This record gives sequence, C-alpha cells and structure tokens, in this order.
Amino acid sequence: MVRLPYMDGFYELRPGKIVALAKNYAEHAREMESDVPEKPVFFLKPPSALIGPGEPIILPRMSKRVDHEVELAVIIGRRAKRVPKEKAMDYVLGYTILLDITARDLQVEAREKGLPWTIAKGFDTFAPVGPRVVDKRELKIDDLEIGLKVNGELRQLGRTSEMVFKVPELIEYISSVMTLEPGDIIATGTPAGVGPLRHGDKVEAWIEGIGRVEFDVLGEDSILC
Repeated sequence: MVRLPYMDGFYELRPGKIVALAKNYAEHAREMESDVPEKPVFFLKPPSALIGPGEPIILPRMSKRVDHEVELAVIIGRRAKRVPKEKAMDYVLGYTILLDITARDLQVEAREKGLPWTIAKGFDTFAPVGPRVVDKRELKIDDLEIGLKVNGELRQLGRTSEMVFKVPELIEYISSVMTLEPGDIIATGTPAGVGPLRHGDKVEAWIEGIGRVEFDVLGEDSILC
C-alpha cells in the first residue's frame, strides 16, 4: 500500500493488479527493435512492486541491467467489465506517475526462450509511484509532457498524445479480458529513451499537471551488508 496526497486528503493505493502496456509509444517500440502492435500488448506487475516517494528503487543482484520507464498511471475508480471506450473514462478515478522498472537483461533472456517477463518486471520496488493522485476532473490527459532525468541528465521526454492506444481504448481492451477493480492501476506505456540505472543514481520523473517525483537508487548488496 502507498499513501499519496489526493484532493484535500490522501488516497491509499492498494491495487489488486497493475496492468502495464508494452510498446504503446511508437519510438519506444522502435528502440526495442519491435514493431508497433496492432492491438494493445499488456502484462502484469505484482502489487508488491509498489513503492512511494521516499522509498528507494533496489537493483537486484540477479540482474546486471535495470532500466527506467516513466509512465502515466491510470487509477480505476469503479468495477469495469467489458466497458466500451465511449464510457471508459467514467470508470477512472485519477492519475499518477509510475515507473515501470525493468530488469532488461532478464527480459531479453526470457524473450529469447519464449518465456514470460514476470521476473524482469516483478521485483520488489519495481513500481515506484507519486507524487500525488490527481482527480480525473482536474486534468485532461490527451497531450501532457512526460519525462525523466537521471542525475540531472535528460533521458526521456515525450507527450501523452504520442500513445498508440489512448486510455479509453486501453480500458475497453483490458476490461474485455479481465475485470478491472477499484484501485487497480493501468500503466500506459513509456516514451523512448529508456536506459540503465546504477547504485547511487537519483531519478526524477514528471508529468505535466501531476508534478515531479524523485527516487534514490540502491544496489541490493548495499542494503544487505
């Protein structure tokens, strides 16, 4: 559970599932040497990966390369099953920032063996969120700047208008496969520029209208000594 500022109080993020989109920005698909999909491609991250501001991203010893991916996160407000895109936004509570942290070497290995990406996406601390939850009535998400810096160096910069599949389409498609429950999170994909994180890095991510959030990065060995 992560507690974030929301309107005049706080919202406790307790997602039953985190649904994350792959290759939902064309330039990111190309940098991953993949085609832009004809339908949304999604996977699940465990709720245990969730952390909030002030908690560090931990680089696991099992991986030699861990990448950052900044994403607009959509928080579901009502139970959604087979929702048409025309009504999809009625089921949204609000928005925050989520980093889809990825053990890239383990993902590549899994792809080559035809295995799922669960390990690469599922380590503890691999879903940092923040700085707050913005109510859907306060923010139009059609064309927002989204970006990320590491140690002050710009790594990712894009706009939500560059999404291949927009949020209503994503809700329609995902809810045709699985029921979305209140508190579930949809991470809507990342723009190009993903890159590695190292022990001691400071990550700063932002989305226009939501704000900025920072996380320290620590190697697993540094906290086990």
